[in-house]
Amino acid sequence: MPLVDMPLERLKAYTGRNPRPEDFDAYWERALAEMRAVKPKVELKPAEFQTAFAECFDLWFTGVRGARIHARYLRPRHRRGRCPAVLQFHGYSGNCGHWTDKLGYAAAGFCVAALDCRGQGGLSEDTGGVRGNTLRGHIIRGLDDAPDNLLFRHIFLDTAQLARIVMGLPEVDAARVGAMGGSQGGGLTLACAALEPRLRIAAPVFPFLCDYQRVWEMDLAKDAYEELRLFFRAFDPLHRRETEIFTRLGYIDAQHLAPRIRAKVMMTVGLMDTICPPSTQFAAYNKITAPKELVIYPDFGHEMLPEIPDRQYLWMMEMLKPARGGR
Repeated sequence: MPLVDMPLERLKAYTGRNPRPEDFDAYWERALAEMRAVKPKVELKPAEFQTAFAECFDLWFTGVRGARIHARYLRPRHRRGRCPAVLQFHGYSGNCGHWTDKLGYAAAGFCVAALDCRGQGGLSEDTGGVRGNTLRGHIIRGLDDAPDNLLFRHIFLDTAQLARIVMGLPEVDAARVGAMGGSQGGGLTLACAALEPRLRIAAPVFPFLCDYQRVWEMDLAKDAYEELRLFFRAFDPLHRRETEIFTRLGYIDAQHLAPRIRAKVMMTVGLMDTICPPSTQFAAYNKITAPKELVIYPDFGHEMLPEIPDRQYLWMMEMLKPARGGR
C-alpha cells in the first residue's frame, strides 16, 4: 500500500512530537475557571425553520472574553422524559450547517446543538484584542501574546461551555450526551470531551489541531496548516524561536488534552490524509486511556468517507440509550 506517513504498526505506537508545556494542566484549570465564572446569558430564539417533529432555535450564549456565541439547537417536539443529545462541531472556517442535516437525530428523539466557531463562517462573535498577527489563521491568533489569549483556547472553551449549557437544559439527560465532528470538528470533539468529562461518547473524524511540529517536519504546513509556515516566514524567518513557538502551540494541541478524556471514543482516520497527517491523529488517539476504537480507511485521505455518517448515527443510537446503573 502507498504511504504518505509512517507504516501502520509505527502509527499505533507513535506518541507525538510537539512539546507539552510544563504548566499545561495549570493552564487548562485556569482556563476552565475563567469559563465557569462567565454568566452565559443563554437565549433560545425560535427559528423561522420549523418541522412537525422538531422545534428549532438559534441558541446564543456568552463565552469567555465576552463573545456572544451562536449554535443551532433542535429538540424533539413530542418528548417523553429527558432526551439524549448530540453536539456537532464543524470544519475549519465553516459554520454549523443547515437545519435539515440535523433532522435525522431530532427525528430519533435526540436534541442537537451545532456550534458556530467564533470568528469563522457562522454567526459567533470574535472579540479579538490580541497583539501580533491576525491574518490567515486561528491557530496562530494570539501566538505573540500571552498564552491565555490564544484564540483556540477560547474556541476549545466554547465547546465545553456549550456542552455544559446543553446538559443543563430541562429536556436533556446530562448522562446521555455525545459529540461529533470532522477535521477541525474532530479536534474540537476531542477538546470538548477532555474539558467536559461528563460527555459520554465522542466520534472525531480525522481530527485537526494535533501535533503541529510533526506537521511542520513532514513539510505539510500548507492547506489547513499553512498559517504555521506564514508565521515563521513573517515573524521568525531564521527559526530562532522555533522551540518556543511549538511549545506555546502545545497549549492548544489536542493530543495533550487527550489523556483527560473519559468518554468512549470512536475515531476515524484515513491513512492517505495529507491535510491532517495520520501520525498527528494517532498522537492523540494513542494518548486516550478511556474505552476507544479506531476505524481505519487505508485508501482514503481528507475527504468524505463511505459509511461513516451511517456508522456514527447507529453508534450514537446504541451508545446514548439510557445507561444501566449509571454511565
